[in-house]
Parts: sequence; C-alpha cells; structure tokens
Amino acid sequence: MRSDYILETVRMIEEECLDIRTITMGISLLDCCDSDIDRSCEKIYQKITEKAKDLVQTAQNISLEYGIPIINARISVTPISLLVSVSGGDPVKYAKTLDKAAKAVGVNFIGGFSALVQKGMTPGDRALIESIPEALAVTDIVCSSVNVGSTKAGINMDAVKLMGQIVRKSAELTKDNNCFGASKLVVFCNAVEDNPFMAGAFHGITEPDCVIHVGVSGPGVVREAVKQAGPDKTMNEIAEVIKKTAFKITRMGQLVGTLAAERLGVPFGIVDLSLAPTPAVGDSVARILEEIGLETCGGPGTTACLAMLNDAVKKGGVMASSSVGGLSGAFIPVSEDAGMIEAAEKGVLSIEKLEAMTAVCSVGLDMIIIPGDTTPETISALIADEAAIGMINNKTTACRLIPAIGKQEGDTLNFGGLLGYGPVMPVRNVSARTMVERGGRIPSPIHSLKN
Repeated sequence: MRSDYILETVRMIEEECLDIRTITMGISLLDCCDSDIDRSCEKIYQKITEKAKDLVQTAQNISLEYGIPIINARISVTPISLLVSVSGGDPVKYAKTLDKAAKAVGVNFIGGFSALVQKGMTPGDRALIESIPEALAVTDIVCSSVNVGSTKAGINMDAVKLMGQIVRKSAELTKDNNCFGASKLVVFCNAVEDNPFMAGAFHGITEPDCVIHVGVSGPGVVREAVKQAGPDKTMNEIAEVIKKTAFKITRMGQLVGTLAAERLGVPFGIVDLSLAPTPAVGDSVARILEEIGLETCGGPGTTACLAMLNDAVKKGGVMASSSVGGLSGAFIPVSEDAGMIEAAEKGVLSIEKLEAMTAVCSVGLDMIIIPGDTTPETISALIADEAAIGMINNKTTACRLIPAIGKQEGDTLNFGGLLGYGPVMPVRNVSARTMVERGGRIPSPIHSLKN
C-alpha cells in the first residue's frame, strides 16, 4: 500500500473519528429449539458462550495490531419468537438468558429478541411481542425488533396497533432509567437479515450457522473531505468526493471483517457502510449536510443533500467490496448526532422533516424523543407512516421512538454514551385512533408483483 494512503488513514482515525463501529457475530439458534423452554435456554447459553468466547479478544487484538479503533463487539441471534413458537412458556426467560450469555462473553449488546410479523402473527410471535416491555426492563444489553411490514406483504396494521402500546409500555417500565427500554426497541419495515447495527440486529434464517458482519462509520471523514473540496465544486463533483471517501472507509471494513472471520473460524458476511453518528464533536451526519451548503440541517434542501450523500456512500462502498450489505447509507438518529440535536433544539428539524428525509436515507425515525403523554395510537400512526415509506419505496425503514414519561416538549432526555441526549420533540396533537383501530392489513403496492 502506498505510504500516502497509510498516512491518510492514520489521519482519518486520529482527527476525523473514523472507526469500525461494530463487529457483530450472527449466531443461529435454530438448533437450540426445544419443547422445554428451560432446556432451550440452556442450549442457547452454551452455544453463544462457545461461539462468541473469543469475539471480544479478537476485536481487541486486531485493533491493537492495525491501529484501527473497533468500538463495539456485538451478537445477533435468530428471532426468538421462532423458539417461543416451539417451546411456549414465558419469553422473558429467553431475554434473561441472552443477557447472561452476552455478559459472559463481554459484548456490549445482543440483538434478536425479535419477531417478523409483516403478514400475520403466530401465537409465539404475539407472546414475544407482548413480553418485550418486561424483557427490556429486566435486562441490560438485550435489544428487540419487530418487522411489521414489507413491500411484498404490505403492512400488518394489527401489529402496528400493538407496537404503539408496546413502545409506550417499554418507556413506562423504564421511566426511572430515562425510558431506556424504548431506546432498545426498533419497529421495522423491510428489515434486513444481515444488519450488524443495534438495536435492530437479528440473525436471519437464511444466514449461516455463524457469521461475522462489520459496521463501519465515518461521518467526520466524509465531512472533512467535503470541506477540503471547497465551496466552488458542483454537486456532482461533491458526490464524486463522497464516493471516493466511502471507498477508502469500506476497504478498511473489508480488511477488519476478513481478519476477524479468519481468526474466529467462521464465514465473513458483509460490510455495512453506514454513516452512523455519535454525540462526539465532528462525528455528525448533520454537519456533512451543512458542509455541503445548508445553514442548518432540517431546512430547505436537506432532503436533496441527504439523497446525494446516501447514494454516493453506497456507490463508493460497492466499488470497494463485493460484500456490502446490511443497511449501508446514512443514519439520522437525533439523540446520537450533535448536529441533529442542535437543529432540533432550534426548532428547524421537525419529525415531519425527518420523515421526508427517511425516504432517501437508511432506517428512519431513529432515537426520536417524544412527549411522555403521546398516546399509543399516535405512536402507532407514526410507525405506520414510516412503514409506508419503506413499503412503497422498497427500502428498509424503522422507528425508534422514546416517549419521555413525565416530560414535555422542550425538556431533555439524556441517555449518556453513544445514545447521547436530545430534546423532547413536538408531535402533532391530532388523533389517528379510528385509522389505527381498524386493524387489518394495508395491501402491498402494485409494483411488488414481480414474479
């Protein structure tokens, strides 16, 4: 490798917050199914602690050898609702087992307390979903997700209605801990099976028995590249700058993922090139958009700039690796992005604008703090809107909404760490109760008929 490339990478790491955000080991638990839930939990603990026993140490060794920051090591598992369908019993037992096993191997999160119900719910699916609030309240590092819609299936409005209640109850049961339960719960449309990022990661049933995925993040690097390009560049020239920068970032992820897979003796899955921000200064997607030419993220022009950014990032990533997957693009979680926080505090960035931005970026209404008195029906309606964008546009969308129990618009909720903090954002105080109560299913769009 040319010496100037090496020095450039070192500078990106030291000055521009470039890092491997996560190495995530996906583990299939299908062979842990058992009609006895206690026996099933024993199998799960044994398999996770065996497969992932060297995950954290391997990540640390690679980080030390190559000087590449690897921030998190995580685990994703088969959607637990599938195991509940076999065993019956209290799904919270599974959550406690996942929490115990993840702590035993030293990872910071484990995802997969999940259900895929885009077309309907089995008894196991419903039992798991109804247990989510308690499961997230009694565990520390378990994450949960529910897929309520897809382009092929439409939107399961019965599940959407239920998830409005579940999100609110998750916040209520953890109100003494900054409503932390809701921050570990994602509601998807078109969920992907190889996503390494929390809180929405689960190990898809078409994945290998065990696999390594890598999530790379570099908002600061992209921002600096745009800044260095200067204000005289055209938009297509800026897109080219972003694409070349994303290529360099992805190559680093490919290296780390390949090394980790080889050392752990499992297949390498994908590199997820997602510009995932943190509250750290300079590590912000909003600041990239402002560097392109916006006064404040959320103002006119934001959606256009974000569309260009997202597309250029994906093009650069695909050039760099044949294994790009996951969500790959730009995340816009409000509480985790210093620029988004500032824009929301100014009142420039609204939930409605974030919804529009979702149509052109990864994921969706992410880490949005809403008033504590927001009704379950309103939460369900927000989920339905987000799912509709995903269904019609054949893309992944999601909601991670946190009702700040006891707080109102203008107050602040502080999670600390990577989850950051944020203002309580206003929600339109008009009812969608009748629509939500109808239930049923919003049919899939005509363009889903591709067979």
